[in-house]
Amino acid sequence: MQHNSPEFAEIARRGTILRTQVGSGVHGTAIEGTDDRDEMGVCVEPPEFVIGLRRFEQYIYRSAEERTGVMNTPSGPGDLDLVVYSLRKWLRLALQGNPTVLLLLFAPEHEIVSITPLGRDLRDNSDMIVSRLAGRRFIGYLHSQRRRMVDGTVARRVNRPELVARHGFDSKYASHMVRLGVQGVELLETGRITLPMPEPWLTWIRDLRQGRHTQQEAMDAAEGLEARLEELITSSDLPERPDHARADKWLVDAYESMWASWPRP
Repeated sequence: MQHNSPEFAEIARRGTILRTQVGSGVHGTAIEGTDDRDEMGVCVEPPEFVIGLRRFEQYIYRSAEERTGVMNTPSGPGDLDLVVYSLRKWLRLALQGNPTVLLLLFAPEHEIVSITPLGRDLRDNSDMIVSRLAGRRFIGYLHSQRRRMVDGTVARRVNRPELVARHGFDSKYASHMVRLGVQGVELLETGRITLPMPEPWLTWIRDLRQGRHTQQEAMDAAEGLEARLEELITSSDLPERPDHARADKWLVDAYESMWASWPRP
């Protein structure tokens, strides 16, 4: 079944407990007039998609495809890219330390599109999710991105020839790389991610996006951040692993409470 089917859209609409802006907009690194809007949500799917044979993992909506009627149309300024995960899938990813899904726990109030009491409770229990295990995931992403900047494979994955022509390298990709390292370090040092990014890194990364820093400066910054993450893997005050037992109980209770409130046919 397609992730953007009307049935999946209705599941997401009915069951969403939390939806926020993510991407450069919530990080504070967006450049006016150049970025689309990325949003992410989590929803509780109906019992038949958990107990039965069918599965709902995520609903995906891209306004660029709706606008043009063409699949895989690149998003442009003002376009909306939305993914709504099932709560079960989102929590699995979050417990593994996935950097993108963790943003829902820390997005500021003014970036929250919608939230229910259950969504609020999820954000209030971020301590059962965040652990040093996230550091390994951040390191993996950061190391991979640094390698692609070195070996030149960025262009095969992300097509931004206009930035390469203007700055000599994909400055947007480089800014994502450094931002990831900064936020990984903050998470392991404090247990939280500040959004939008605090200074002085916010200005530095925005300048990098606009070609005011070199590719080598970006690489050096990422290398230093990766080294700091390696240190924090063992020295951080965060627990070594997330509290799976507590998270599992919370998840079961969440589904039971949602299902109990729904009228059954």
